[in-house]
Amino acid sequence: METPTTPNAPSKPRASKRARWIGGVVALLGMLALGGLAWYLTHRGPAEGGPGGSGTRAAAGAGGGAAGQGAGGRGGRSGRGPAATVGVATAEKADLPVTLDALGTVTAAATTTVRPQVSGILQKVLFKEGQMVKAGQVLAQIDPRQFELQLMQASGQRERDEAQLENARLTLERYRTLLSQDSIARQDVDTQAALVKQLQGTVTTDRANEGTARLNLGYTKVVAPISGRVGLRVVDIGNLVGSSDAAGIAVITQLAPIDVEFAVPQDRVSELAPRAGDGAGGRMAALAYDRTRSTVLEKGEFYALDNQVDTQTGTVMAKARFANAGSSLFPSQFVNVRLELRTIKDAVVVPVTALRHGSSGDYVYVLQDGQTASLRPVKRGIATVDKVQIESGLAAGEQVITEGADRIKDGARVTLPSQRAGADGEHSGRSRREGRAGRNRGDAAAGAAASGASGAPAAVPDGATR
Repeated sequence: METPTTPNAPSKPRASKRARWIGGVVALLGMLALGGLAWYLTHRGPAEGGPGGSGTRAAAGAGGGAAGQGAGGRGGRSGRGPAATVGVATAEKADLPVTLDALGTVTAAATTTVRPQVSGILQKVLFKEGQMVKAGQVLAQIDPRQFELQLMQASGQRERDEAQLENARLTLERYRTLLSQDSIARQDVDTQAALVKQLQGTVTTDRANEGTARLNLGYTKVVAPISGRVGLRVVDIGNLVGSSDAAGIAVITQLAPIDVEFAVPQDRVSELAPRAGDGAGGRMAALAYDRTRSTVLEKGEFYALDNQVDTQTGTVMAKARFANAGSSLFPSQFVNVRLELRTIKDAVVVPVTALRHGSSGDYVYVLQDGQTASLRPVKRGIATVDKVQIESGLAAGEQVITEGADRIKDGARVTLPSQRAGADGEHSGRSRREGRAGRNRGDAAAGAAASGASGAPAAVPDGATR
């Protein structure tokens, strides 16, 4: 007997397959949603408001709307751009020296080539090369024997002529006695008087010859005419030397005091000329620096100014004199010279980095109320290496911006480094608090989405099986 089949029997398997297929699709979509949410929470950037920002609001749905709006409002306020951090300095009063810098060459105050004044054989050399000598010190000895003989000959000639002169004078006295007795002719008396005068002239010549011979004998000792340092010896013992030798015996260079020659622009001559020479205003301090301008080699004073301008360079040569007691300066050495022309008392000075230049002139940024930069036109004066004088437009005690001025404009809000450090700490703490709140909201939203996604596919198969 056959079992009867109902019309609804074939439809049950088709409904069960459709329900399972729909449940699998829903489960797959739920898993994709969970994966996307997890990636979004872990990879979103700081521009989205940080933890607890707009992304958290999307995941949390309507339940997290109020918290998301609050976090988003804070993120919007922080996105307006922070104030520029600048460095400041205070304008102060100081004595500002007015100086003139130039490149100079050290020149000896005196240089002498020691030459013998008589000819003869060099017998002794009494100095060492490079030795410091004093004026009048014996440097060399020439064979003196021939000059001693010449002195003896001159002395004998003088003594002989003096004896003749004495005899002539005695004869003249006798003639005058006889003339008073009218016992001799006047002509004989006059002749004898002329002979006495002749012999007087001869004796005078003999004395001069004797002095010359004695002087030549003294020249056999070659002495230093000035104090200074002796150079390298150019002649040895046993050579015939004389006054015509171009090289001489040695060269002496005076090192104390010593001079530095330098060129000054012709525009500054009017300042230097009244103070040059022996005038009361000629005492200008001069400093000699090394080539790096970092070490002061010697201190001296302005000494002399040339009397004409070099037409090729437009400069005038000047000279400063230094004591050079420690021999820190050497002839022909290149140094940097700084003349202190005058000193400006109580000048308002700021760092050179604070002064800026524009199309309308010089200006500085003045810090007002500790947070606003105000552009202030000023008139600059004398400048040094690190300071510049402000003649007008700025008062002592005002704060000027020295760093970061290229990033601001007139009226811009600025922040000092100390203020910036405190603000960064506060912002960091607030960000950490908001991040923790955002993570909590994100976890709650993820849990809700996971519950919805896992529940949907479970309900469909149950209905299908039933």
